[in-house]
Amino acid sequence: MSFSQDVKEELARHMSPARHCQLAELAAMMHFCGQYGRDREGRYTIGFQTENEVVSRKGFTLLKKTYNINTSVGVGEGQMQDLLSGIGDINAPVNPILIKNSCCQRAFLRGAFLSVGSISNPAKGYHLEFVCADSRKAEQLQNVLHDFDIDGKIVMRKKYHVVYLKEGESIVELLNVCEAHIALMEFENLRIVKEVRNSVNRRVNCEAANITKTVNAAAKQIEDIEYIREHGGFEHLPAHLRDMAEIRLEYPDATLKELGEYLDPPVGKSGVNHRLRKLSEFAEKLRI
Repeated sequence: MSFSQDVKEELARHMSPARHCQLAELAAMMHFCGQYGRDREGRYTIGFQTENEVVSRKGFTLLKKTYNINTSVGVGEGQMQDLLSGIGDINAPVNPILIKNSCCQRAFLRGAFLSVGSISNPAKGYHLEFVCADSRKAEQLQNVLHDFDIDGKIVMRKKYHVVYLKEGESIVELLNVCEAHIALMEFENLRIVKEVRNSVNRRVNCEAANITKTVNAAAKQIEDIEYIREHGGFEHLPAHLRDMAEIRLEYPDATLKELGEYLDPPVGKSGVNHRLRKLSEFAEKLRI
């Protein structure tokens, strides 16, 4: 089962105790994936355009709780009129009155995610999105996110308006707002593992780069010193540089600190580096 499905199952199990919040969630589901009409006998029908049984079951549960509508036994004329009067035109954005309270906005976001939301596996990447068929609905969704200081962006994808989040912190905040606390904990755990792994990889890559740099520098130093020796330049070197050259040839794999400890008297890393740089400069003059 995908992480996105886990989130939807948790949200589907969450039922607000207040009717106004249940109505806000139902309105979101009806406006984002709901549909209604009449069958061949002229009876009203209500449904949800989703392949997810969990989502449709939550929608029908909300219909039962808010308007006592049981679609399995048919929808009466009066029930249908009450529903449409409450949630408004499902082709338009949700009536702002239904989501004026913070608790109702949370319910609205739950309904929206159940209807048109998805989230990637946080072990692979951070991406959460709502795919809306209408620009006005996408903008309303974006505005509700902004009310919780969540910066949702909108982008066109074919004929759809996609509201998306790419930052891990924003996704965590949305899961918290929707009260998907189990999914939030799993997301955070996976995010921690991912960030630790990335940190270790960066450190390993950095150390590998430093080792490569050190090995290349040592190889160049030895090459310069051997050039000086082969071209009779050792006798022209000051004693401290000649000692440095001999120590470097004797210990080709030693670090600067170790080279300094082999000298008599010992010299620090900066002193060793200075002497090796002087040897390289001397070799360059011989090459000219």
